[in-house]
Amino acid sequence: MKNKVINYIWVTTQFEGYHKYPDAPKEVEFLKNEHRHIFKIKIWIEVFNNDRDIEFIKLKRKINEELSNWSTNLGMYSCEMMADDLYRFTNKEYPKRKIKISVSEDGENGCEKEY
Repeated sequence: MKNKVINYIWVTTQFEGYHKYPDAPKEVEFLKNEHRHIFKIKIWIEVFNNDRDIEFIKLKRKINEELSNWSTNLGMYSCEMMADDLYRFTNKEYPKRKIKISVSEDGENGCEKEY
């Protein structure tokens, strides 16, 4: 039995944003206040051949264009929520593909979701 190989390409980008966590636990209550991050994003998307049916640069431009529509004032928006919104956008552009998305705060802490 041969294992199925899933080919992915990935792109990275980042943007500046401000958010807050009103329900932060006591030990990190400073997060209740609005604070700045450089949100770093990495998106993997399934491709169906070795000739790359999605071009890196085109994908990155589409993601950056979508991010340019986002406010830098993100309110209570979490990394997980950002990943979900980026998935909805990416899936609409490139349906029926496996997608993984990583969103981090300053490249230190974050989430990774597989759709």
